[in-house]
Amino acid sequence: MLNTLSAPAAGSTALRQRLLQIAAALAAGLPLYWVLGPQPLGWLAWCAPLPVLWLALRSSRRDAAWMTFLAAMLGLSSNFAYFRLLMPLPAVLAVMLVKALLWLLVVLATRRLVLRYRSGWTVLAYPVLWVAIDTLMAALLPDGNWGSLAYSQADNVAVLQVAALAGVPGLLFLLCLAPSALALLLAGGRAYAPAAGVTVLLLAAAFAGGAWRVHGVSASSEPAPDGPLAGLVAIDDFIGPATPPARAQAIWDQYARHVEELAGQGASLVLLPEKIAVLAPAQADAVRQRFQALARSAGVWITLGLGVQDAAGRRNLAWLFAPDGAAPVSYQKHHLAPPERDFLAGSAYAVQPVAGQAMGLAICKDMHFAPLGQAYGAAGAQVMLVPAWDFQLDAWMGARMTVVRGVENGYAVLRAAREGVLTVSDAYGHVLAERASRAMPGSTLLAPLPAHPSISTWAGWLGPLFGWLCVALSVILLCLGRRAVPAP
Repeated sequence: MLNTLSAPAAGSTALRQRLLQIAAALAAGLPLYWVLGPQPLGWLAWCAPLPVLWLALRSSRRDAAWMTFLAAMLGLSSNFAYFRLLMPLPAVLAVMLVKALLWLLVVLATRRLVLRYRSGWTVLAYPVLWVAIDTLMAALLPDGNWGSLAYSQADNVAVLQVAALAGVPGLLFLLCLAPSALALLLAGGRAYAPAAGVTVLLLAAAFAGGAWRVHGVSASSEPAPDGPLAGLVAIDDFIGPATPPARAQAIWDQYARHVEELAGQGASLVLLPEKIAVLAPAQADAVRQRFQALARSAGVWITLGLGVQDAAGRRNLAWLFAPDGAAPVSYQKHHLAPPERDFLAGSAYAVQPVAGQAMGLAICKDMHFAPLGQAYGAAGAQVMLVPAWDFQLDAWMGARMTVVRGVENGYAVLRAAREGVLTVSDAYGHVLAERASRAMPGSTLLAPLPAHPSISTWAGWLGPLFGWLCVALSVILLCLGRRAVPAP
C-alpha cells in the first residue's frame, strides 16, 4: 500500500515545489518591474536584483535559469507600452527576449563563478558583467544604452556625482555592487562578510564624497538674482503634412507670442522644442525669416527645432537666432530616433557665445550618447541648449539622461521637449526648474540660467577607460567560469 501511494505523493510534492518556485520567480521579478521601466524607482534599484541573485545562488543551474528568465521578463514587461509606441509587436517581443537573455547570461555567469571559487572577489562578477554589457550597448547600438539602470539615480544628486568621476560605467558598477554583495552574504554566510564590508565602505565613501561635492558648491552655483533668465516653450502639437494651414499658422503664431511674452518678462534666451514641423525649403526659409526678425525685434536669442526636406533628403535641424538679426547658427541632429531613421545624420558641433556663456547645440537623442556630451565638454560648453521631442511615457528618462550628460561633463542643460518636460539643470545634476509640456496653447517656463562656469570632470577619459576595462575583465571572467562547478 505504501508503494502504491509513494508515486502520487512524490508527484504532488514536486508540483507543490514547482509552484513555489514559480511564485518565488514572480516575486523576484516584481521589484525589477519598478526599476527596468522608463521611470524607475531610484531607491529600489539598489536592491531590486537581490532576490534574483539569491534565488540563482540557492538553486540548481536549471532552476536558476528558468526562474531568472521568468523574473527578467516580468521586470522588462514594464517597457511594453513604451516599446509599442516605437515598434511593431514582433520587434517588441524580440527586444524583450534579448534583454531577458542578457539577464540570464549575467546571473548564470555570476552564479557559476561564485560557486566555483567561493571567494570574496566574486562579488565583482555581477557589476563587472553589467558594466561590460552596458558599455558595448552604448558603443554599438543605434539607441545606445537607453534605459541603463545607472540613469535610475539621476534624482539622487549625492551619488550622481560619481558620474563626474567615472561616468555611467562608474555609477552602474556601484549600483550593481550593492545587490551582489548582499546576495553573496545572504546565500554564503560569513565567508563573504569582508566583501560586504568593503562594499559598504565604498558606498559610504561615494555618498559622502558626492554630498561634500554638492554642498561645497551649492552656494556658488546659485543663479544670481539679477542674472540672465532663460525661457523654455513647448507645444505638443506637431505640424505635419495633414495639418490644415490655418491650424499650422495658429501654432506658429502661438510660439511667437510665447517668445514675446518671455522676452517681456526678462528672458535673454528662449528655447523651443525639436522638429516643430517638417517643411520644404521655401517654407523653412519663411520660418527662418520670421524668427530671425522676431529675435531682433524682441532682443532675445531664440533656438528652435525644424525638419527640412529637400532633394537630398530630410534633416533634423536646430537653429539659433541672435538678437542682432544675423543668419542663424545651424546644427544637424547626429543620433536619430526610431521614427526618423530615414533622416540624414549630422556630424558637426556648434558652440556659440550666448548671454555671456558658451552654449552648445544638440537635439534630444544626441544627449543620450556620452561621446557627444564629452565632445561638447571638451569644446568648453558651459550650457547645452537641447530642443527635444519625447514620447510621453519616456519623458522622465529622456530628461534625466540629459541631466547625467551635464554632470559627466560639467555643464548646465536647458531642455525643451514636446510630449515631455521643460527642464533646467545645473552641472551638478540639480533640476532647478521643471514643467510638463502641453498641447495648445502649450507650456512655458522662465528660470535663471545657472551662473557657474563649466566644471572640470574626469568622466571624459576615466568613464570610457573603466567601461572597456570591464569589457576585458568580463572576457576573463567568462573564461574562468568555464571551469567545472562543484555540485552544490
